[in-house]
Amino acid sequence: MMRILAILSIAGFLVGCESLSDHKGAAIGVGVGAVAGGVLGGVIGHQSDHKVGGAVIGAGVGAAAGGVIGHQVDKKKKSDDE
Repeated sequence: MMRILAILSIAGFLVGCESLSDHKGAAIGVGVGAVAGGVLGGVIGHQSDHKVGGAVIGAGVGAAAGGVIGHQVDKKKKSDDE
């Protein structure tokens, strides 16, 4: 079940990223961060018998961190283009 959810989430992020032009880095950062954070959180949560909770928290933190990093990359690219 978790594998199917992960695949659908990745597909959704990739489709959503296609329509963005100015904020593509932020969208990709959110997607990559959510997946990486979810996997890492699930692994850490597995050690304490809280796989789902760890994955959810990890995905949220990863998405936030990835979004911030991606947004900064977008800002730098925009300032370099000007």
